[in-house]
Amino acid sequence: MPTQLSKLKLFSLLCLGLFYLSACTSGSEDTGAAGAAAESNDLVVQGIADTYITHGHLLANIEILASDRFGGRAPFSEGEKLTLDYIEQKFIANGLQPMFGDSYRQAVPMVAITLDPETIRVAISQDNQRRELKYGPEIMLGTSQVVDRIDVLDSQVVFVGYGIVAPEYEWDDYKGLDVEGKIVMILINDPGFVKQDPDFFNGKAMTYYGRWTYKYEEAARQGASGVVIVHETAPAAYPWKVVESSWSGPQFFLDSANGNMDRLPFEAWVTYQIADQWVTASGMSLENLKREALSTNFEPIPLDVKLSVHLENSLEKSQSYNIGAVLPGSHNPDELFFYMGHWDHLGTDKMTEHGIDNIYNGAVDNASGIAGVLAMANTFSRLPEAPLRSIGFLAVTAEESGLLGSAYYTAHPAFPMAKTIGGINMDAMNVYGQTDDIIVVGYGSSSLEDILKENVLDQDRQVEAEPFPEKGGFYRSDHFNFAKRGVPVLYAKGGVKHHDKGEQYMLDLYADYTSNRYHAPADEITESWDLSGLSDDLKLFFNIGYQLGNSSNWPYWYAGNEFKAIRDASLDGN
Repeated sequence: MPTQLSKLKLFSLLCLGLFYLSACTSGSEDTGAAGAAAESNDLVVQGIADTYITHGHLLANIEILASDRFGGRAPFSEGEKLTLDYIEQKFIANGLQPMFGDSYRQAVPMVAITLDPETIRVAISQDNQRRELKYGPEIMLGTSQVVDRIDVLDSQVVFVGYGIVAPEYEWDDYKGLDVEGKIVMILINDPGFVKQDPDFFNGKAMTYYGRWTYKYEEAARQGASGVVIVHETAPAAYPWKVVESSWSGPQFFLDSANGNMDRLPFEAWVTYQIADQWVTASGMSLENLKREALSTNFEPIPLDVKLSVHLENSLEKSQSYNIGAVLPGSHNPDELFFYMGHWDHLGTDKMTEHGIDNIYNGAVDNASGIAGVLAMANTFSRLPEAPLRSIGFLAVTAEESGLLGSAYYTAHPAFPMAKTIGGINMDAMNVYGQTDDIIVVGYGSSSLEDILKENVLDQDRQVEAEPFPEKGGFYRSDHFNFAKRGVPVLYAKGGVKHHDKGEQYMLDLYADYTSNRYHAPADEITESWDLSGLSDDLKLFFNIGYQLGNSSNWPYWYAGNEFKAIRDASLDGN
């Protein structure tokens, strides 16, 4: 796909050569070349981007990060050490300064809770009938509490619809319920997903109330003994096997002073089929209950079943690490624009049968994003002069465990949030070729989208809203923790309109990835990969950072956005 950038490449490189020649020949009488180079500085910058943001550079980094040797890059593993060492070496080679004082690394105190599957006992009882549930095929569960044993005995299960308390929607799924000593069963997503009415919650687009993290948090606030989320592929946005892979093995949490005792004793997912059996045993229909849950008049419904849970855990407290570097600004080094991605993935499944691939390589998720961060670091470090403001490059840990690394960073930032201009998050990037569109997750949020729209004109592309807002992508990646602190962060990536093969081609590839590769050992480099689209996206991201790095403008949240007041208050002190 021809672009203005590619058309200018040869001229840009020529200007780049003239720029460096002029720098090395001060005192020369031939000032014409130096003047031409100065006037062509923007072309020089674009020439640098064209030179260092390439398929080859990106693929080389992804191949290493997603290799079997790195073991799936789990926190606390040898793969973490290899990953951090690799990223740090790249930062040093680019001459970038450490982000955290004299260190590139920020220690993130964490605890790993590993459930012993041999000790799991989960049983449902009704009318003196008792049945054990199968860990894996029927139920996945664990605890956030830092304890070596959990016992919940014969607690009544209560259906609480979507498990939402949202005063702004006049919605309370817990009304009239004393939940102490009870286990709540909750539907995934929010009511807007079913009704598809833009005036009802957020219509098709998931609100935070639809995220499983919120449902666990609210159930804990209500005082429940445990929570069971009913899985369905469409509203969850992934199949059951993703639940199995994501909630098995070590589960990581920030190391809190109270050992997470304010969290639920256990948190679980159950298949739709099992939940339907519980409801049927109570003389009702789950489909009917789902319809009732769409009304503000819904009230909790006790089921004629009780659940017992026994879990035993091993505990490991240690430190994982965020890792970051900075190119200090030439005039306003205290102000930061940053590029970010998460370096972690799911590691290696040691319970897998011999001979079966057990390494979760995470090539798309998220070696592709870290390759993008490294490409930005490499490109900015090649500039003849640093931007006016500082540019940061941050790789965070434990995104797969609930955005833990970014949560820790935003609570202990290298640059104050009030001095953090904004950023770009890179997570699970486009590896399937050039597209005529670029999608924004959480479209309609901030003025960073306006800057993106200005820059895509050079690539003859359009900015579009994400095609699957029901998946709740805005709440599922690290930019969300910055948003909660008021900092606008753009989360964008190549869209669904493949330049040569059309929209259906991309939709089929994304569907295959979600069904067969997402959070699975099959997330590896494949023959279908084409990084030309990723290169296009990264050149846009570079231009946005370069533009903001050399301006005095501050990106802002659009009027009506839920994070605008936080940002406005923080900037009042600048």
